[in-house]
Amino acid sequence: MPAHVVQTPAQRAVEAAAVLKKDEAVTGWAGLAWLGGTWFDGTYDGVRPRPVTVVARRNVRAQPGFEVSQEFLHPDEIEVVDGLAVTMAVRSVVFEMRYADGLGAAIEAIDMACYSDLVSIAEVTAYVGQLGPVTGIQQARDSLLEAEENSWSPRETRMRGVWTRRAGLPRPRCNVPVFTLDGHHVGTPDLIDPATGLVGLYHGDSHLSLVGASKDNCQDADFRDLGLEPVAMFATDWHDLGAFTRRLLAAGARARTRAGERAWTIDPPAWWTPTETVAQRRDLADWQRDRYLRYRQAA
Repeated sequence: MPAHVVQTPAQRAVEAAAVLKKDEAVTGWAGLAWLGGTWFDGTYDGVRPRPVTVVARRNVRAQPGFEVSQEFLHPDEIEVVDGLAVTMAVRSVVFEMRYADGLGAAIEAIDMACYSDLVSIAEVTAYVGQLGPVTGIQQARDSLLEAEENSWSPRETRMRGVWTRRAGLPRPRCNVPVFTLDGHHVGTPDLIDPATGLVGLYHGDSHLSLVGASKDNCQDADFRDLGLEPVAMFATDWHDLGAFTRRLLAAGARARTRAGERAWTIDPPAWWTPTETVAQRRDLADWQRDRYLRYRQAA
């Protein structure tokens, strides 16, 4: 390709697919990105490029930019979308889960596929259940136990891992809207423990401006006024998870002492349209998706 062609995930998938013949397809992150997966950008942490994976029945040699899988691929697992042959979403995400670099990355893969409504946890569970002893199958099974359908970013998923695995706190709910007792929507925290009112908020790069910081401070105050205990994780905290874990545990202790000050609820009022599951989001009308899923535009 000419040097001026931008190597987007879609462009990279198309170039890798040039070696494919009938009953062969693009899979993994590139297949999910082609199907509309928002967070599958084809990089490691937004920096180093990941190779596109193609499934070929022949002895195709890998080249710079793509790798070859020769695992069995049933023709029924291939779909042609906008002219490109890709494996169906559930197969692509299970491939990612099986070959991910650790359990955390495997959980991110299924969480982010669910975020874009490409798969549901039930669909992935059924697919994994009919697989034999293939490479990485135990990691895929383990990641299903911790998957969530309503995590809004890979960093939120990682923060959840720190919350449960490093801090040892009970598993939180993801992006559950919080209301006053009279039904006013106060906010939708990234993580919340409904039993204690501990709230986790992830502040990435988009929160570093004065406007972003001011909005975050107002949100924190709103939560505290209701008896919730917010704790923020910043992008810089990945360099010192011990410090964040200590802040998280301290906030958890404060939340337990305030558990009686419950001027909030996560039970939605009758007028609220829930969007916490893949099934609920798939059932939305187009205008509802534009309105209720507008947070995806920022992603």
